[in-house]
Amino acid sequence: MIVITTPTGQIGREVLARLLAAGDGATPVRVIARDPARLPPETRERVEAVQGSHADPAVLKEACEGADRIFWLAPPTPGAADVEGHFRAFTQPLCEVIGGQGLERVVAVSTLGRGVAENAGPISASLAMDEAIAATGVHYRALCPPSLMENLLRQTASIRAEGVWSEALVRDRVVRTCAVRDVAAEAARLLLDDSWTGYEDVPLVGPDALTPEGMAQVVSEVLDRPVRVRQITVAEQKARLTGFGATEAWAQGVADMIHAQNTQGFYGATRPSTPDTAPTSFRQWCEEVLKPAVRG
Repeated sequence: MIVITTPTGQIGREVLARLLAAGDGATPVRVIARDPARLPPETRERVEAVQGSHADPAVLKEACEGADRIFWLAPPTPGAADVEGHFRAFTQPLCEVIGGQGLERVVAVSTLGRGVAENAGPISASLAMDEAIAATGVHYRALCPPSLMENLLRQTASIRAEGVWSEALVRDRVVRTCAVRDVAAEAARLLLDDSWTGYEDVPLVGPDALTPEGMAQVVSEVLDRPVRVRQITVAEQKARLTGFGATEAWAQGVADMIHAQNTQGFYGATRPSTPDTAPTSFRQWCEEVLKPAVRG
């Protein structure tokens, strides 16, 4: 039995789709969803759904009954009162379930930055999550992408209307990226493989070494119109988040994350690409994902 968390989220839904496409029915799939009605009808027919949050110990315990594998993702929650506390609230129940119910393998979405990132908000909290899960002795794979290409989809309206997106990352410094499809593909592969053991990080670094300005050039070429990056400060990014309803603590955590990326370089040019786990180029992603989203 494989358990999938966040099955309606950006990454989780693609992991689930890949599992169902690849599966032969021999390995049942169970999902944890706050609102199972959001699952596509054809998906609901093929999975067992447990309603609720996977931060709820009772819900997680029910979902993991008889399961040996789980896809794990602590969802970003801008309304959280505390970044580290938010990650702990999800991680502790999982560690308890691992100890009490016999889960054998965990595949989780984490991040690059281990051993380098300091005071990096959600990045630091995610790396601490890995350490807590690994300490249980479960077989564990931490999927470690840098910045997700899909983050740019949040600015499709601005790209469409003004030919611009706002960026608090230093615009002339390389930032490595990865497509969600590649994270999902590696997660599904690992979940369907019962031969791996121990704990390892799995870097997922796309083939490009682009600065935000270089990314804007690719976007311009794909959309066949000028697109540029508007540099904003970290403080301005924080103010935008609170303006959209994020708590002060969450907005500060994101600000800390951006500052750490700008100063510590753990998503930068020195990170080698990993073509086996992250083959999608930024141009390919723009052609297949961003372009249709911008053009509506």
